Amino acid sequence: MTKPDTVKDWLDLIERRYPARTAAPWDNSGLQVGDPTWPVARVLVALDVTQAVLDEASQVAHTLLIAHHPLLFAPLRTLTPDTASGRLALTAAQHQIAVVAAHTNLDVAKDGTSTSAPLANLLALTDTQPLTGTATQTGTLKLVTFVPDAAITAVRDALTMAGAGTIGAYSACSFVTPGTGTFRPSQHANPAVPTPADMDTTVAEQRLEMVVPRHRLAAVIDALNATHPYEEVAYDVYERVEPHEQFGLIGTLPVPSTIGAIAKIVAEELPAPHLRVAGDPDTVVSRVAVCGGAGDSLIPQALAGGAELYLTGDLKHHVTLDALTLGLSLIDVGHHASEVAALPAFIRVLGDDAARQGLGAPVLASQINTSPWS
Repeated sequence: MTKPDTVKDWLDLIERRYPARTAAPWDNSGLQVGDPTWPVARVLVALDVTQAVLDEASQVAHTLLIAHHPLLFAPLRTLTPDTASGRLALTAAQHQIAVVAAHTNLDVAKDGTSTSAPLANLLALTDTQPLTGTATQTGTLKLVTFVPDAAITAVRDALTMAGAGTIGAYSACSFVTPGTGTFRPSQHANPAVPTPADMDTTVAEQRLEMVVPRHRLAAVIDALNATHPYEEVAYDVYERVEPHEQFGLIGTLPVPSTIGAIAKIVAEELPAPHLRVAGDPDTVVSRVAVCGGAGDSLIPQALAGGAELYLTGDLKHHVTLDALTLGLSLIDVGHHASEVAALPAFIRVLGDDAARQGLGAPVLASQINTSPWS
């Protein structure tokens, strides 16, 4: 009998594709309601957790609900039906519906909601760059050393035993490339390859690269020095960084267009039937910025990037007036419309990853429209 999926299986799958370390520090993604040991018969994906979505989830036992917007965002002092989040969390628990949030870790993904790939693709933007983003240190370093052919296996095994070479669910990971080492020993040297003093010598070597957890670096270097046959061991340690908190995109239209024409395309194709335009619809623009969700905080970055038009959601009155004064036209496509368009790609990725990892629960899109506006 096939072992059923568990909530933990799906949490691990999400972590591998959308790591928690990529989420904003203020975010609250991850498991919000439920037990990691609960079985999962199906996965339902929605933008928001609402009563209607929970009713839909409760129609099939052991449904895991993955929502983009966290159900529990601010800390709860009590868990009662007196607050909206408390009432919904209690309902989910009573029906054994596990609730997981994939928020800013999904926002910043390649096809995520904040990078707004659907909007960028709809407008066929070229030469796109993130509106904002920083590079941050990771928890691992890269060790590079140079080992004679005969010793490569022993050195690699020793580094692995000391804690190097683990990437996700894989251990003993390394990359090896052949090369030639050169040296000239002094009279006081004791080279592993017997060589007269002051004579240039070449040795067939392998460049060995392995990742090392920051807290294991000292132990790994000790293992390297203990196992490597050379009197003086050459190695380099590199800092590893990765993009973090990349929100929004800015790019160039393939052909300049009027704001009115762009608004019409977005209204019909995204779709975003209730969008609002701030600016002259007849103005022709080439440089366009986009951000899913509420992106008014990135208006300075859009202006700095030379954007003439910015598409996002939840734009406020005074913020919009200020942007117009500074020469930036705006299209408010709505929070829901700008983010829900990214969910089909998210669902496809989850389904493909689940199939590769042997998980059997189907991944389905919620049929509930959670937009509060009509």
